[in-house]
This record gives sequence, structure tokens and C-alpha cells, in this order.
Amino acid sequence: MLPKRLLLSVVSMFFVFLAKADMTYTTLSPNGNIKLEVLHRQNGDVVYRVFYKEKAVITPSGLGIKFKVPEVTLTKFKLLAVDSSVFDEIWNPVWGETKTIRNNYKQLVLKLADKGTSGIEMAITFRVFDDGVGFRYSFPQQAKLNHFIVADELTQFGMSGDHKAFWIPGDYDTNEYGYYTSNLSKVDASGGGFAQEIHAKTSFDNNAVQTPLMMKSADGLYINLHEAALVNYPAMNLVLNKETMTFSSHLVPDAVGNKAYLQAPAQTPWRTIIVSDKAPEILMSKTILNLNEPSKIADPSWIKPVKYVGVWWEMHVGKSSWDYSGGQVGSQQASKVPHGANTDNVKRYIDFAAQHGFSGVLVEGWNTGWEDWFGQWKEDVFDFVTPYPDFDVKGLQKYAAQKGVKLIMHHETSASVTNYERWMDTAYRFMKQYGYDAVKTGYVGRIIPRGEHHDGQWMIKHYERVAAKTASYKIMLNAHEPVRPTGLHRTYPNWLACEAARGNEFNAWSHGNEPDHETILPFTRIMGGPMDYTPGIFKIKMSYYNPEKKEQVHTTLTKQMALYITMYSPLQMAADLPENYEAKMEAFQFIKDVAVDWDETKVLDAEPGDYILTARKGKGSDNWFIGAITDENARSLSAELSFLDDGKVYQAIIYRDADNADWKSNPEAYTIEKKLVNRNSVLGLKLAPGGGAAISIMPLTAEQQLQMKKEIKALPKTKKKK
Repeated sequence: MLPKRLLLSVVSMFFVFLAKADMTYTTLSPNGNIKLEVLHRQNGDVVYRVFYKEKAVITPSGLGIKFKVPEVTLTKFKLLAVDSSVFDEIWNPVWGETKTIRNNYKQLVLKLADKGTSGIEMAITFRVFDDGVGFRYSFPQQAKLNHFIVADELTQFGMSGDHKAFWIPGDYDTNEYGYYTSNLSKVDASGGGFAQEIHAKTSFDNNAVQTPLMMKSADGLYINLHEAALVNYPAMNLVLNKETMTFSSHLVPDAVGNKAYLQAPAQTPWRTIIVSDKAPEILMSKTILNLNEPSKIADPSWIKPVKYVGVWWEMHVGKSSWDYSGGQVGSQQASKVPHGANTDNVKRYIDFAAQHGFSGVLVEGWNTGWEDWFGQWKEDVFDFVTPYPDFDVKGLQKYAAQKGVKLIMHHETSASVTNYERWMDTAYRFMKQYGYDAVKTGYVGRIIPRGEHHDGQWMIKHYERVAAKTASYKIMLNAHEPVRPTGLHRTYPNWLACEAARGNEFNAWSHGNEPDHETILPFTRIMGGPMDYTPGIFKIKMSYYNPEKKEQVHTTLTKQMALYITMYSPLQMAADLPENYEAKMEAFQFIKDVAVDWDETKVLDAEPGDYILTARKGKGSDNWFIGAITDENARSLSAELSFLDDGKVYQAIIYRDADNADWKSNPEAYTIEKKLVNRNSVLGLKLAPGGGAAISIMPLTAEQQLQMKKEIKALPKTKKKK
């Protein structure tokens, strides 16, 4: 046994050695596939790295934050404590892609103090899931920090190579760009993207991109970078250093250049890294949702997913106008056309919705103010309660109620957000008085207060105020032109959907969306939450409305149908005109049948930018629906139906591209086939260039089974194991 004094000497030398060495804290995901390493270096730096099945996902990357007030840069730390824990729960979303969600992670918390003279304390919390990592900074209540101003966040994401990336330019005000596909080294945001039609855009760096950012490494890893629970903080863009292949966070500034104003206790949003060696697993990830707080709505029974039609597309194609005087707004100003939101026309949409089982009718252009605001940075444009003379608010309320249909309110704020804040309570009381339970907000233009941005802290707080305020009135929310979602629909399940990306309407009056656009969006924008993409366009070429127009939707008709499955949303619009559906009622049947809420979702196959094949089971139903889409290339896919119930026989109705279909030359050609299937069946799907397939799979009734005994016997049997 060592003498007591010598033993103390050995222990003392051991602690001196530790103090001079880099300390590494390792956390594995529950299934062991993901490894997080956090290094506290002897100089005070805190650095992290991430591995997936021993492959590098994030190379050593710095962490820290810079304050303007007090004037402190927090990158060198003393380690106060390290905590670890495990969490595992099952929770049920109010609506969603699955009936239940598992929230299972291992957590590592580093409690730190500034190594300099400030003594400010901070914690970095990491959560490691089976499909990714989330981390955030937090600032406890403390004597040395009260009110503070964030100048910069110093988070880095080091890439292990020159990955293939699906990206849009970094911007403070818009996410309505068309996607680029290139290696990271080829990122160049100087051209402004396919976005010359966007009125309010503020780019800031040629090497900047937006999140969610999707990448694929040369060694087969799919990597997605984004954020979760964006509350009281600006959105994060990423700026790439091409020499080191490292992204640095870039927060959207306010009107005077500051990033965020906080008071301890405070925390940042989660920074998220989703990773897999299988593309479908990226689309199945629930990590971003799990990093958000549970619902703040005690009784969400009034929240219902909605399938709707509306007075909307006819304005985009130039058939009618938002403006009562008949002059169009924005790019549609050329000609005088009838006002769309007139009482008789709205009744026509209500009749169509009631006849075909749609629960909602959106009406845009119903209220005064559309005449002269576009592009003017004008403040008091709309009051949200005064209709045009030809829109009978009370009469339409009664008519819709008789038909069992709900009207959906439209609040275009013209980006005059201070004005909308003043009117919100009055507008929501008006909505409830006249039977409106859902609102579509819009933020077209440059933000007022002037100098603020769509994605800055001031607006982030506004979007959350709208979600909370509408919830207090039992109103469902669909936000257009907002910041991209970060999973807050878990916390506010009345916030059904957002636009926050380049939607289907761009196809009506601009260059439009490339055929690969819808194969990229689920891997990028929709990672943060559902998108109101407004699919279902059956009249593909805009020359139908005006022979001089060259624009078109860059898909086939059946791809438009498949989008109801591949692009998840609990708010789905049948966006085309009623008469265009009435001309193709056989195909329209799929849109009538398809669910908007789901018990199960299975991504059967996918590759970002190329194709997606997804199957979903309707909520409380035995009906399954499959959607398959491709980019500009023709493609053959196979759908194995092993997810069907054993022993059951189903009828599959396949809406597919005709053999001669093509998004450019013959986009509306389609074929409908019917087949009996069971869980041993495999459906071969041939997709045209820019095409798709939509399939409904419904169990046979007992009577149908008796009538089809012979066909049922011919179905494939389960192979016996040897």
C-alpha cells in the first residue's frame, strides 16, 4: 500500500494531467449506429463530431456564440459539469403521417463557464437519436447575465467531402427559389436562382445556402442539416468555406444589424443533423418533430385535417382577378378580367365541394384593398373585415352551412405586419361570427416594420403569436410566405401547414418548377413540416387559357395526383378549376378518395432529385394509397405490397401515365387499371418523363370476394420457408 502522502501526490498529478489533455465525451444513439464525440480542448474550445456506422458525418466543428451586449465572445470555456441521460416515450400526434411516434434519445449536457473574465455560464445540450443529432445552447438565470444581444452564432458543420447538394441561395426574406443540384464546391448563389419573379428577396453571400439542406456523400451517406423549435430567435442560413468544406451558421439580422434580443433564462433553437445510408429513412425521420415541445392546446378535438377547393387558381391563370375593379396584381396586371370572389362564383365552388365531399372552400380577393398595394411598401392596406360589394358575407355563411361546407378565410397582410397585429383580434372575431374556422395568411412583399426581414427574430415571434392567437379562437392556420417550418406544428397543432417554398402557382405565370422540384422538396423544405403545395392541376398547359402563354406545369397529370401522397400535408387543395375536374371525373376520383390524415406511412423507395415512392394508410381505415413520382427521366419502379394485412384481398386502382405520356409533349395522357392484390403482390410502375402514378388500394367487400373467387385464387401465395 502506498503511503497516504504519496497517494495524494499521485492523485494530484493525475488531475494535472487531465487538465492539460483534451477530454472527449462520447454518446451513442440507442441503436449504436450514430456516435457523437464532444471534445473539450485544453485551450477551452468545445468541438463536436458525428459518425454514422463509423463513417464521418460531421468533422471536428466549433461551437460558440458572440454577444454584442455584453461584449463577450463565448468560445473558450471552463467545464463545470457533464450530465447524461436516456429518454424514451411514445406519443400520439393530433394529426400526422403516423398514429404514434417514438421519441428515443441519449442526452449529453455540458455545463460551461466563460474562461475569460465575464464568468458567464452556458450549457450545450446534445440529443442523439437513431437517425440524427440535435444540439442547442442555453443560458441559465445567473447574476452575470440578464438582458443580452446576440451578435453572431459561431456554430460550424464540417463536411467530410465535396458532397452532392440540393440547395437554394441563402436569403433573409424568401425561400421561393428553384433548387440547384451541384457539388458543394460548385455552390454559387450570385445568380439569384430561378426567382426573378419574387418581389422581396435579400441575398447576402455567394456561398450561402438555406436550410433544410440535403446532401449525399460519395460514400453513400444522406445528410440533412436544419433546425428545430425556432422560437424567439432568427432563422439560420449556412455559409460555406470551400477550402475547408465547413459551413458556418449565419443568423438573419434585424433592422439595425443585431441578431437576437434575449433575457436569461434563454435557449436557442436546436441545430439538427439527420443522417442515414438509406434515403427513405431521411423522409421517415421524426427527430425534428421530437425536438419540439408537446402541444400547448389542451383540447385539440376541433382541429381537423382539411381537403379543400377554392377561388385561387383562376386568378393565377388570368381567368379572374383578386381586385374588384378587375385589374390583376403583380405579374398579372396586363388585362381586365372579372372579379373572382363574387357571391355567385363562390357558391359554384361551394356546390362543387359539397357534391364531391370536400370540407373547405378557400376564397381569395374577397376583401377591399387589392387595388394598389403590390410593390408599394404601403402600410394600412387591409382591414380584414370589409368585403367587396359583390361578396355577401352573411349570405355565403348561410349557403355554405346548408351545404355542410366551411369557408376558409384569406388574410393577405401585404407584409404590413404591424397593421395585421393591430387587426388580428378584430379579424378573428369576424371570422368566428361568420363561421370561418381556418385562415390562410400571406406575407407578400417587404416587411413593415421597415428594415425587418421575413426570417428575422421580430417576424419569428409574430408567426408564433399568430399560431397562439388563432388557437385561442379555435382557428386553424395555413401561413404563406413565412419562415420555413421547424416542427412547431407539434406545439401548435392548429398550425396545419405553411407554404415557405416555391409552390405550384409559379407554373402558371413564370419559368415554373423543374420536373425534379417535387422530388427534392420532401428532402428539404418538408423536413421541417407540411407544405401547402396546392397540387391537383389537371389542365397542364396555360395556352388553354391564353394561346399566347407558353407556361405549363412541369409534370404529367398523374404526377399531380401522386403529389397528394409524396408531399405530406394535412391541408390538401384540389387546386384546379371545377370544370377541369368535371372533364376528367374518372381521374378526379382518386383526389376524392385519398385521405388527408394517416395511421401509417412507408417510404418504399426514394432518391433525392430523382424519384419517390410512398405508401400511406388512411386514419382509422383499411385503405392504402401509393404515390410515385419521377424527375425529367422516365423510370420504372416496383411497389412491394407486404405492408397489407395478411389474408385480405384488395382492389388496386392504378392511375398511371399513358404509354405515350410526357410532361412536355403529352402531359394529360393517362390510363386507369384495376387489379386484385394481396400482401404478396408486387406492382410494376412505369413512369413517363416528369410523370407519376397514384394508386388506391381498398379491401374487397364480402360480396366482391364471392363474385371474384376465380381471380382471388390466382393471386400470389406466401412462399413457405425452407
